[in-house]
Amino acid sequence: MRLTNKVALITGGAGGIGLATARLFLAEGAKGVAIVDFSEENLKLAEESLGREKVLYIRADVSHAGEVQKYTKQVKEKYGRIDVLFLNAGTEGVVKPMEDYPEETFDQVMGVNVKGVWLGMKYAFPIMKADGGGSVIITSSVAGLRGTAQVSAYVGSKHATIGLMRVGALEGAPGNIRVNSIHPSPVDNRMMRSLEDGFAPGQGESVKENFTKMIPLGRYASNEDIADLALFLASEQSKFITGATYVIDGGFTV
Repeated sequence: MRLTNKVALITGGAGGIGLATARLFLAEGAKGVAIVDFSEENLKLAEESLGREKVLYIRADVSHAGEVQKYTKQVKEKYGRIDVLFLNAGTEGVVKPMEDYPEETFDQVMGVNVKGVWLGMKYAFPIMKADGGGSVIITSSVAGLRGTAQVSAYVGSKHATIGLMRVGALEGAPGNIRVNSIHPSPVDNRMMRSLEDGFAPGQGESVKENFTKMIPLGRYASNEDIADLALFLASEQSKFITGATYVIDGGFTV
């Protein structure tokens, strides 16, 4: 039980990686898990999957300061502390060349993927410092380590999260807060279905086949693969690790 008596807050927690991580954290003894998500429908499905015992469900837009301040306060009031902050909420935007990319979509991607991370640390840090520190985990992507044509907002946002992670690691260290980022290659979930179809509308399966051929281990990551890494970074097994970029890609970037 690697998270006995720990309280975790997971953004983007009602689907894909977030839901798999919430399930694993509970299995590893977490005292409470707060799931933050924008989708009411996904929150209801998560509740059906996980139940209400030890889980707090919060609908919020992570790109709005007032809502982030509110969700961190709710978790503090419910559980008394925040030991693990998994800033996992993300959106992919659309697949278009830069000259055709909609400005409003660019702003939305940056708001969720970058501002959401910044706001999460901004409002959770004081709570975590007051209770002796903890672990912050940021979901970035292999897209934060390289370039990919036609997804400028997504790639730019995932590069930006690395900078925020490194600043967070430096500013959090005096309060015993560790901050690290994880960088998955394609994960077999909704977001990748959207991107596959964006790269070749109506031919998503062929895009998936091509991506899979680029991964030496021969498959996409599962949500559970990413959850396992998040658990390691949330636990005391990583107590001397901060400011690190953890690539989890089956050899995709080798």
